[in-house]
Amino acid sequence: MKLSYLIQELTVLELLGPGDQEINSVCFDSRQAAPSCLFVAQKGSRSDGHDFISEVVAKGAVAIVCENLPSEISPGVAYIRTDNSNVALGLISAAWFGHPSRKLKLVGVTGTNGKTTIASLLYNTFKAMGYKAGLLSTVCVRIDEQEMPATHTTPDAYAINSLLSQMLEAGCEYAFMEVSSHAAEQDRIAGLRFVGGIFTNLSHDHLDYHKTVEAYLKAKKSFFDRLPAEAFALSNADDKNGSVMLQNCRAARYTYSFRSLADFRARLLETHPDGMQLDFDGQEVHVRFIGKFNVSNLLAVYGAAILLGIDALEVLRIMSSLRPVSGRLEFMNSPLGFIAIVDYAHTPDALKNVLQTLAQIRKQGKIISVIGAGGNRDKTKRPEMALEAVRASDTLILTSDNPRFEEPQAILDDMYAGVPAEARKKVLCIVDRREAIRTAFRLAVKGDFVLVAGKGHEDYQEIKGQKYPFDDKKIIAEIFKELL
Repeated sequence: MKLSYLIQELTVLELLGPGDQEINSVCFDSRQAAPSCLFVAQKGSRSDGHDFISEVVAKGAVAIVCENLPSEISPGVAYIRTDNSNVALGLISAAWFGHPSRKLKLVGVTGTNGKTTIASLLYNTFKAMGYKAGLLSTVCVRIDEQEMPATHTTPDAYAINSLLSQMLEAGCEYAFMEVSSHAAEQDRIAGLRFVGGIFTNLSHDHLDYHKTVEAYLKAKKSFFDRLPAEAFALSNADDKNGSVMLQNCRAARYTYSFRSLADFRARLLETHPDGMQLDFDGQEVHVRFIGKFNVSNLLAVYGAAILLGIDALEVLRIMSSLRPVSGRLEFMNSPLGFIAIVDYAHTPDALKNVLQTLAQIRKQGKIISVIGAGGNRDKTKRPEMALEAVRASDTLILTSDNPRFEEPQAILDDMYAGVPAEARKKVLCIVDRREAIRTAFRLAVKGDFVLVAGKGHEDYQEIKGQKYPFDDKKIIAEIFKELL
């Protein structure tokens, strides 16, 4: 592919050397450099691709896209200086794979909580209606029927375009993806054309990266600011930031709500242990989900499907058969009569929502919560998580999540600091996650709920740079057998 074609949409500030090179591959990792490749030098938090330009040239790179020209210019190599290498990688990747997002109906979902559920349920809805579809989510990547593990909530720009290209090859017409704040901030979605964007909510998370709530909000909003005029922007009117997302947005603006006036509305009629009876714009439907937060999630799915051209009654028919996403409020009945619930909740707001839902459906049993917080991530949310959990739990057990490179006990200490003095008598700190779950089950009796939160679908525990097998659901099943 010609270099001139790959860089035609870039903001080129300076071009040194030949501009019509034949390019055999595109990379942004110097270790993947090969003869006749184009290398994009990005400035990262841990390393700077500009430091490896001479190395990739020695490996045969014939084109370099960078923000700063190197001191040594090699003859026969094209050097393209641009204002933003992250944006450049997105534009180049899109061109390299033939702009797959322009040939798919691509919908992005952003927000603190609910992204995985909404994206996954949209995928499941369209698959159930007979369409070929793709999914990019925290839980997994799906290319029609093919499933593969996900490495990030939103992959890098090159990987996204590669996956979208594979979806096209598989005959997919629709694609649904989570758009994380990191991805928006780092321009990983540059070069993608979305037909729709969905905003779920915004609460305390990722302040280790964004530093302030305002910066976190700005990253989310940047996704909507990029939507084209022919796209739709669907926002949660029940979240105080929902209207912010739609401000100055070029796309057609729509809202959903179960509390106020909106384009798409729902009412919660009844809640049962196995689901809810809902009213969507005057039509009743029974769904296999519980919790007000899931009313919002389902409303987003309902509204987006209609905006994509699907008949409302057909959407509700499919919705009545949908099941919760793996690791999202997933119930497991113990042989001793109590119920374990696995959920991915790892923010204060998500924990509050899940625990409120359990309080609404329990009859007379206790709520025992097992929660942790990830290491090398936003420390400021740790005491808030513990505070929300202890408020709504009869017993709280603080334990490890993914400690990464932090000491697990130090993370627990941060969480414990959020527990009021008068509530500390109902809190246990157990570093070993398996032992914490086992202890919770030993405390539980018939009718109790035991919430095991934080990891959800994850099947590993990350400690000191290594990932060890650890699946909450498998551990729970094993401990159930021990209790017999």
